[in-house]
Amino acid sequence: MIVRFTKRTVRPGIGALDMQGSIHAGAECARLEQEVDEMIAAQETRVIFNMAGVTHIDSAAIGAIVKCFTKLKRAGGSLRIAAAQPMIIYSLKMTRLDTLIEMFPTADEAAAGFGAGASNVC
Repeated sequence: MIVRFTKRTVRPGIGALDMQGSIHAGAECARLEQEVDEMIAAQETRVIFNMAGVTHIDSAAIGAIVKCFTKLKRAGGSLRIAAAQPMIIYSLKMTRLDTLIEMFPTADEAAAGFGAGASNVC
């Protein structure tokens, strides 16, 4: 399945990127970075990656997530991951990405976490 990205505004300055499918090396990773670039340009620098529909990520996808995290940090924003499937969480923990990017069980909790400074809860 080709990955599908859907952007939405949660509230001013906070955007969510809903994802469906598998994210692999190549065009999918480039599209992920492009989506984040567009969100930054639109002044949505606090971003939630809603990964409820993501079935698989590879090492290139993890690298793309790190690049997106870095871009958002440089823009004065931040990144949260929401609703990741157990195998995705496992991959993020194995690479210790969970120590850099906060993870939440739902997108709503991730959005609330922007103001609360909450810690990782997955």
